[in-house]
Amino acid sequence: MPRDASATRERLITAGARLFATHGIDAARTRDIVTLAGQGNDSAITYHFGSRQGLLEAILRAGVERMEPSRTTAPADLPGVVTAIVEPTAAELRTPHGRDFLRITAQLAGRAGIRDDTTPALLHGTRLVRQLDLLAACLAHLPEPLARERVSLFIAFLTAALADRTTRIEAAAPGRDLPVDHGAYVADLTAMLTAALSAPPAP
Repeated sequence: MPRDASATRERLITAGARLFATHGIDAARTRDIVTLAGQGNDSAITYHFGSRQGLLEAILRAGVERMEPSRTTAPADLPGVVTAIVEPTAAELRTPHGRDFLRITAQLAGRAGIRDDTTPALLHGTRLVRQLDLLAACLAHLPEPLARERVSLFIAFLTAALADRTTRIEAAAPGRDLPVDHGAYVADLTAMLTAALSAPPAP
């Protein structure tokens, strides 16, 4: 790809991520994305990504690929697997583009297909999928539909909690830290999610 085209593509990804995060993936206007990216041609998204959906997929792919190197092989126990999933995801809180990514994934959590035992094509072959498979294996003592439900709720809770954290980070006064620092927040979130997954099934 020519250098200028690559730079334009990156500007569109950054602008799209910002507006999908702040206005919503369905409500953000294509024209506003193009303008924020400094482009004068309304067809820029179609040219570079094929469609608005193609732009969204490029944003999600960038986030997934950014986290992959940090997704190490998890221990085969539930606390270890939860930690291996949560820590690289929560690291996205540290940058503006990471926070945009988290707010977008929170909007998509219910569409992940976990309850139907399907995986989005974007995640095929990733370390994250292998970690989610390990998580499901840790819940093998539960009936399969209930185990899938818990993994789905785990994803929903994790993404919602991190999206809420991004809002509080960006609303904080410059130079002021949140009452609970990043390390303590991630450790507590991991403990909460582990406890929820460990709960016995209701009688």
